[in-house]
Amino acid sequence: MWTKKDIGSQAGKIVIVTGANSGIGFETALALYKAGAIVIIAARDLEKANTAIAKMKKRSSYGQLKAAMLDLSKKESVNNFVNEFNENYSTLNILINNAGVMVPPPSKTEAGYELQFGVNFAGHFLLTAYLYPLLKATPNSRVVTVTSLAYLSGQIDFENLKMEKGYDPAREYAQSKLANLLFTIELQRRIDESGDSVLSLASHPGVTNTNLSRHMSKEQYNAAIDMLGVLMPTAQGALSTLFAAVSSCVQKGSLYGPDGERGLSGYPAYTIINELANNAVLAKKLWDKAEEIIGKKFL
Repeated sequence: MWTKKDIGSQAGKIVIVTGANSGIGFETALALYKAGAIVIIAARDLEKANTAIAKMKKRSSYGQLKAAMLDLSKKESVNNFVNEFNENYSTLNILINNAGVMVPPPSKTEAGYELQFGVNFAGHFLLTAYLYPLLKATPNSRVVTVTSLAYLSGQIDFENLKMEKGYDPAREYAQSKLANLLFTIELQRRIDESGDSVLSLASHPGVTNTNLSRHMSKEQYNAAIDMLGVLMPTAQGALSTLFAAVSSCVQKGSLYGPDGERGLSGYPAYTIINELANNAVLAKKLWDKAEEIIGKKFL
C-alpha cells in the first residue's frame, strides 16, 4: 500500500502542477511541497493560486511555492506562462498535466475547439510541447498526464472537435480523457524513438470528492454516487498522480490508478489500458491533429 509517506525527498526538484489551486492538483502540489520541491502552482486565476499557496503554507513548510497564471484554453496564456518559466528556471523535473474541466455547458476555447477537448488535451499538448526542451535537458524528468476511467467509453470524433455535430457533455469528457491517454502512450513512443530519457506516464484518481462535479445537477450527482459509491477524500485521490510522479517502480508509458474494485478507490497500482487507448494508428492521427491545432511540430 503506497501512501504519501513513501514519496521521499524531492528537495530541489522543480515541478509544475496545472490546476493546482484546488482538488487533486492542490493535494498533489502540497505533497510535493512538503517533500521539498519547488512547485509552480499554475492556475487560470492568479488570486486563487495565491490563496491556495497561503493554505499550503499553513499546513507545511519545506519546499517553495510559486503562483503562475495559466489558462489552457488560450494559446497566448500558455506562451506567456512558458516564457515566464524559462526566464526563471533552466530545468524541469516533473510536469503534471492535471487541470481539467468536466461536463460544462457548451463552451469553446479561443481557437474554437470544444472546451473539454481543448483544455484537458490540446492545452496540455501545447504546454508539454513548449516545455519539452527543458524536460529533455533535465535528467530523469517526467510528464504525468491525468486521465479518468471515463476514457473507457471514449471515442475520438475528428469531425466534431468544434461541436460541428452537436454537444454531449459526458461524451466529450470521455473523449478528452481518452485523448490524454493516447497522448501519454504516443509521447513515450516518440521519446523512445528520439533516444531521450523523459518518462511519460498517466494517472487516474478513481472516484474522488473534488469540485469537478460543479457543472452537474443535483440529480446527476446523486445518480453518479448511487452508481459509483462513496467518493474518496481528495488527498487519497491524488496518490496515483503522486506515485506516477515520484515512484521508482513505474513502467514508462503506463497508467496508474486505485487498486480497488473497478479501480474506483484504493491505493496506487498499475492499471491495464484498453485496446483503443493502445491503438497506435489512432494515436498518430490524434498527434497529427494536435500539431495542427497548436501550429507547432512536437517530436
